Amino acid sequence: MTSASVTEPAAPASATAATTTGVPVATRSTSSTSANSPRRWIKDYAELLKLRINLMTVITAWAGFYLGCMRSGVSSWNIDLFYALLGVALTSSGAGALNQVLERVYDARMIRTARRPMPTGRIGLVHGLIIGLLLVASGTLVLAWFNNVLTGMLALLTVFLYVAIYTPLKRFTTLATFIGAFPGAMPPLLGWTAAHAVIEWPAVALFAILFVWQFPHFMAISWLYREDYARAGIRMLPVVEPDGRSTVFQAVCYAVFMIPVSLVPYWLHMTGWPYAVAAALLGLGYLFASIRFGKILHAKSEAESRGYAHALMRTSILYLPLLLAAMMIDAIGAPLK
Repeated sequence: MTSASVTEPAAPASATAATTTGVPVATRSTSSTSANSPRRWIKDYAELLKLRINLMTVITAWAGFYLGCMRSGVSSWNIDLFYALLGVALTSSGAGALNQVLERVYDARMIRTARRPMPTGRIGLVHGLIIGLLLVASGTLVLAWFNNVLTGMLALLTVFLYVAIYTPLKRFTTLATFIGAFPGAMPPLLGWTAAHAVIEWPAVALFAILFVWQFPHFMAISWLYREDYARAGIRMLPVVEPDGRSTVFQAVCYAVFMIPVSLVPYWLHMTGWPYAVAAALLGLGYLFASIRFGKILHAKSEAESRGYAHALMRTSILYLPLLLAAMMIDAIGAPLK
């Protein structure tokens, strides 16, 4: 559920210590005062639950809920919205915690994740596992009880795909990225079913938009952190094929595909022509950034290469909320009941 989101910033190099083999490992906190301070605990829990990343999850779920309400002809400002976003936030946070439980050893090997609370021992294995399971269970129950059973079951399926399938598969095959895009695309579908209690073609269109959007985003991230992924034994595409050609090819192909996919809401009469124009322009911008990302193949330095990847990542982060905002502003709904 959390895979369709922005990446986390790299940790400072000082956050790791080299072992005799040269592989970075997390260092444990030496200050009991700072480790036990309320501020430290809040920061650790926020990192364990991936709250910053899950903000995008909640936003996309809200977009799905809003559009589902428009389809039903009811106001989106109701108590069901609160329960839907609460349930999605809880399950997504729980999935983030369980992900870190499974990856704590591998996180310790990567510079950008070595200072997370589990690799450093600030949060223990049992502690993290209990928190993750409780959040997933409570979020699923909130969605099933206050919204509908369909949404609760879809949320549980999303967590299963993300934690039990995608997370371990990353160490065996690059296909994990494709599989991980399924739970990453679920939030707007969950929002739709929370409002409308049925899966329809418009809901599938929202799912497809999130699904395709992730690939240029993923390619930029995996290129930026390819050395970290290699240290952890995670088989991202730039690790398996380090020349970058397959990475660029996938980014560009999915960016091309993003344009017609983003226009499906217009073809399904979910929106009017203003959205279609906005989607086409945004899609062309996303495609331009993906094509420019191809310059990593001829970059003269690592800094230049990273600059192209950062540009695509920033573009992807801007593209999605702008597209959803255009869709919500220009949404065509049934008369209010």
